[in-house]
Amino acid sequence: MGWKDVFSYVRAAAADKGVTKKEARADDGVPLGARIGSVVQLQVSPIVRAQGAGSLVAMPQPGDTRILALSQLTLQPDTALYRLYLATGDADAKERFLQVLEGDGDRPAEVLYCTQLARVIPETAEDQDAYTGQAGYGLGDQGYTLWREQLADTLDDATLAAAFGDADRLDYSRDAGSPGAAFVAPFQGRETRIDDAQGVRGLRQELYFMPYVRRLQDGTREYLLITTEIVESVDGDASRRGIHVDFVIGIPMEPERIVVQ
Repeated sequence: MGWKDVFSYVRAAAADKGVTKKEARADDGVPLGARIGSVVQLQVSPIVRAQGAGSLVAMPQPGDTRILALSQLTLQPDTALYRLYLATGDADAKERFLQVLEGDGDRPAEVLYCTQLARVIPETAEDQDAYTGQAGYGLGDQGYTLWREQLADTLDDATLAAAFGDADRLDYSRDAGSPGAAFVAPFQGRETRIDDAQGVRGLRQELYFMPYVRRLQDGTREYLLITTEIVESVDGDASRRGIHVDFVIGIPMEPERIVVQ
């Protein structure tokens, strides 16, 4: 799906061809056959098992049944990911989405069920350089640690106990680049998200992205996806800029356990 800047391109193309907004669609060609408004059915057993093995992933909410937004992440040098949003996080709720790496044919190479753990604002230039990798350390380091104390106000006691046990830290390893390298520059690219089928509403943002991973008690891989997002435009309005860092937990899902209609 080669989306362009949908906030200007789709409307201009539709006008040139005399196509109305209702007729022009910008959500074609998405993996799993997903479209804005599609109904999603998830088998939650992998999520339940992951939680039982100490994962920080959150269960789907009762309302997480429809795709509210779709996005494509184009990362250098040559990686494209898709996010199927069940909750966008725009109204003070945390993001929940399926992250899909497109494979050969109709079968995705990888699907992660993802829930946002926290969002922070890097307030100083030094913090921003660390979270974009410009400082040569920070995002892209060989490992990343989540501390029990830092999540005490975010998670309930039962989740903390299941994840941390008697420990005060969870250690993740970088899931990119040479394992022995102390630092690997994070992936850089852009996310274009559309919030309606015509691509009129949505956002566009610059990204710095790095996946980290750890083994749960049962051997399942749990991903910590850290993404620094520099918002470039919202609903086509380039004045609504900002920067934040999202910490997202993802667990692998077999495509057969996901039905999109």
